[in-house]
Amino acid sequence: MSRRVSRNSLAGLLLAGLLAVLAVACSGSEHSTAQHCSDDGPICRTSRSSPSPSATASATVGEATDRPSPSPTPSLTARPTPAKKPTPAGKPTPPTATRSAPATPAARTKCDSPGDCGFPDADSTGPRIALKPKKTGAWAIRTDGLVIRGQDITGSLDIYANNVTVIDTRITSDNWWGINLRPGYSGLKVLHSTVTAVPGKGPDNGGVDYAVSNMGVSPIEVGWCDVSVFGDALSMGQGNLHDNYVHDIVPFVNLGGEWQHTNTVISGGGNTGHLVIRHNTLLNPNSLNQGASGSIGLFADTGVVRNVTVDDNWIAGGAYALYGGSTGATGIRVTGNVFSTEYHPGSGGYGVVAHWNAGGAGNVWRDNRMSDGRPVEPEPAS
Repeated sequence: MSRRVSRNSLAGLLLAGLLAVLAVACSGSEHSTAQHCSDDGPICRTSRSSPSPSATASATVGEATDRPSPSPTPSLTARPTPAKKPTPAGKPTPPTATRSAPATPAARTKCDSPGDCGFPDADSTGPRIALKPKKTGAWAIRTDGLVIRGQDITGSLDIYANNVTVIDTRITSDNWWGINLRPGYSGLKVLHSTVTAVPGKGPDNGGVDYAVSNMGVSPIEVGWCDVSVFGDALSMGQGNLHDNYVHDIVPFVNLGGEWQHTNTVISGGGNTGHLVIRHNTLLNPNSLNQGASGSIGLFADTGVVRNVTVDDNWIAGGAYALYGGSTGATGIRVTGNVFSTEYHPGSGGYGVVAHWNAGGAGNVWRDNRMSDGRPVEPEPAS
């Protein structure tokens, strides 16, 4: 006679089977626990970089397209993830950030290099597509809405137009600048591009002065760019500078017979808008006797410095790594930055920060640290 299975036993078998199915399904979930760095390795980070545009620009490789639209921001395909560099023996591999992972605090410490801890480097900046060589010389742009994409330009861009976009392009200049926006014009975007020069070939006694210059009074955007060689690389009082890799600034003696003062980002004050400097790698390797000024130089040369955000950057080099705006500066927010000791023990040759106006309205200094983990506070004004 067959043996009957009791109702309780049958329920138990069904429950066990259901649990097994759920276990298999959950094992591949995208919500699984992320890895973490070991205690003796670099403290890794989840990048807070700005998202790259997501649709595809209609211009073909090497083509400049007239776009008289007031908002010509091109759509882009996602940048392929670069191959990881080999990890040195004995060094833990930093975890891969997932979309579901929560953002970590801005100031990361114990980072061996910018790229190891999620800051921009050569792998995450510059053009993402094949480029077509083009010799332009000093190219004056006078077409509103022009999109320049996929070009390997030998020359410079002098922009007398609105809403011009330079994207997925390389510029090698022998002019005073790589890209310059003239007064009275607005809407310039420089995205996913390389701006550089040939050392010794520029007009300033062999030097070159500005990689991207904003001579106007409205913001411009510079994002995901690889910038090098120029003495004052990103020069503007208002704009959105994000996810850029600025490095290998080349020192030179200018036409005045003096070492050119060098900065990765420079503002001369008098700005009426807002300057945002967020999630960049800013390296000024020049020695103090060869014109090193700042990594970020906020100077009151032409007026009061106001409304500047310096957030979540990897900063190294200069006489001081940051010049903070001096007397009268207001609305200066310096938060969550890593000041690296890769060139000097104090990040800059003389220290981290000078001319910080602690009593200025809206000035904030918070969560800034050295790359070895030490917290950084500005020295009291003398």
